[in-house]
Amino acid sequence: MSLHDEILEQPRRLADLLKNQRSAVLKIAEAIKAREVKFVFLAARGTSDNAGRYANYLWGATNRLPLALAAPSLFTYYAEPPKLDGALVVGVSQSGKSPDIVSVLTEGRRQGCLTLAITNVPESPLAEAAELMLDIQAGAEKAVAATKTYTSQLMGLAMISAALRGEEQAWRDLEKVPAWIDEVLKQDAAIACMAERFRYMHQCVVLGRGFNYATAFEWALKLKELTYVVAEPYSSADFQHGPIAMVEGGFPVLAVAPQGKVFDSMLEMLTRLRQKHEAELVVISNDERALALAQSPIHLPTGIPEWLTPLVAIVAAQLFACHLTVVKGYDTEKPRSITKVTETH
Repeated sequence: MSLHDEILEQPRRLADLLKNQRSAVLKIAEAIKAREVKFVFLAARGTSDNAGRYANYLWGATNRLPLALAAPSLFTYYAEPPKLDGALVVGVSQSGKSPDIVSVLTEGRRQGCLTLAITNVPESPLAEAAELMLDIQAGAEKAVAATKTYTSQLMGLAMISAALRGEEQAWRDLEKVPAWIDEVLKQDAAIACMAERFRYMHQCVVLGRGFNYATAFEWALKLKELTYVVAEPYSSADFQHGPIAMVEGGFPVLAVAPQGKVFDSMLEMLTRLRQKHEAELVVISNDERALALAQSPIHLPTGIPEWLTPLVAIVAAQLFACHLTVVKGYDTEKPRSITKVTETH
């Protein structure tokens, strides 16, 4: 199965995850509530780290849970782990094999914390180290660049959020995600044509904010992994504090700007980039004002709650990166210098 096939597979995988793992997620939520967790301490690497960025906003905004991203080297090389009293210690990993992520959960459990593994391999070392485990059931992911495992991680995190809230509307919204992604996938051919415009792109910036700060990082990572473009992700707020100075006429800026609480700030930034800096804009949005500013607009369905837009928007970004890889003459299945499983210490 190719990278492109795995991108197209995501609606079915997410629908199955919702159907098959809701009861498991409800049990996880009950365990979290029973321990009166004060904050979340999350360990991940690579694509899974971007899922952690999503959790930072999602669980903070919708569940009022502060979240800290772990520095795994404190647990391995420095052997000076922080005190984790009152923490829910979470490890997110596609393979569940990375020793440094496992070490964080092992230490969390030693300190008496509740521990949770979110992984695609239920018999992995990470799952064995944790008290609780959520199998994201994405199926075997053959492509080196992660796609369906990432959206499945996001779905798992969103399901836990919904279960902690106890609101049926949240589950109804989650059930619409596969159909929203199907709508994005209908633009596959159009995005393939769009990628031709960027055949000679060597560098760009990728902007997002709020829930889609994670999407900016994941889009940039896919471009680095597959197309070898120097793609630098930023919050649109941080981008104003210096980095915007590098943008001149024709400089590529890729942005994720769906409707929501941070949309007005994103629209202001996109307007400035197009009108004052004459940037070359690729914009993923469901608001016509943002799309009208882009030379290369990618449409999202309307009506997506902001907290779920990262699950839909990243699919458009994956298609863009996949097609640009082909346009540049590279192999989507064999990106140079990286392998499917990276075990860091």
